[in-house]
Amino acid sequence: MKINHLEEQTNELLGLCQRLSEENADLRKQLHNMAGERSGLIELKERARTQVEGMITRLRSMENA
Repeated sequence: MKINHLEEQTNELLGLCQRLSEENADLRKQLHNMAGERSGLIELKERARTQVEGMITRLRSMENA
């Protein structure tokens, strides 16, 4: 009786470990994807900043002309 209960608990623990391992792998994939997305957003932000700075420079040169 005790051995059966111990076996059930062991199987539950193994199942939990498997689910946690799969969840961990999924979270790592999400983290990797989000890091790539963040990198892309930073690049877009820098491009936008450069364009805005260029527009400001052109507007200032038009004021001084």
